[in-house]
Amino acid sequence: MDVWTDPLAVEDVLLVVGTLLDGRQAAASSVKRHRRVLHLLMKYAIVRGILLADPVPESRNLTQRSASAIDRRRLLNERQAAQLLDWIRGRPRSGQRMQAFFATLYFTGLRPEEAVALRVSDLVLPASGVGRWADIVVHTAEPEIGRTWTDSGTRHDRRRLKARAEGETRIVPCPPTLSTLLRVRIQEANLLPDDRLVPGERGGVLAGSVYRRTWDHARRATLPSHVYASPTGQRVYDLRHTRLTMWLNNGIPPAQVAEWAGTSVAMLFATYAQCISGQERDLRQRLDEMPDASATLIA
Repeated sequence: MDVWTDPLAVEDVLLVVGTLLDGRQAAASSVKRHRRVLHLLMKYAIVRGILLADPVPESRNLTQRSASAIDRRRLLNERQAAQLLDWIRGRPRSGQRMQAFFATLYFTGLRPEEAVALRVSDLVLPASGVGRWADIVVHTAEPEIGRTWTDSGTRHDRRRLKARAEGETRIVPCPPTLSTLLRVRIQEANLLPDDRLVPGERGGVLAGSVYRRTWDHARRATLPSHVYASPTGQRVYDLRHTRLTMWLNNGIPPAQVAEWAGTSVAMLFATYAQCISGQERDLRQRLDEMPDASATLIA
């Protein structure tokens, strides 16, 4: 461990951390992750009395800044989303089930790992009538990690919601279009309250490889070739990006959008600020209505 007292050796380590095997610069997110591991190791060495201080400098201004803002080209318009969902529904055997999954992402802005964890009882439907708003209670996420990295030995790990305390939940509004679709899905599949709302082919967790492949096939079949080759809806996660952007562009308060999306207002602005549009006319009108906007300048 004495080598860590040599600043030149520390610089060599940081150079390796920020470089790929082929000599190219590593992505900022990878560099930050590797440096975080180094800091944890140094902290452990300090606790054990092996080192007096952390020799790894803070990462500020040492790595390129990672791009957190969403490219607006990734967002889908309503016509494209409708075409994709209609094509998915027409697939044999799994069409209705997969449409329910993608429609949930599109209409509620859930993360994929949250949608696959939903149970029938998490959908709070109105007591009577169709075409009415419902609620979705989100309380668990099941991200796909891999058998090697989970305690259960399965591909998915059952976890609390991102950036939430253990046992904390959030309620997301479910519009009439989606609530009707899910009601029909529950009735036709004879799902029980404890059943998964959108299970896999054999009843377990819906695998990421399955829904990503289905989404790619839908994009290829419905979008023009030049749009398919573009970033438009390239990732399943873009359905969430599209919905959150719609909420913001329709004037929903950012604090409310952040609550529904399960994120912070700061992260919301950092991620979607470049995608907010269509409000400039209203904002200018508000400025004109301010008392000092029409005040006469006095020489």
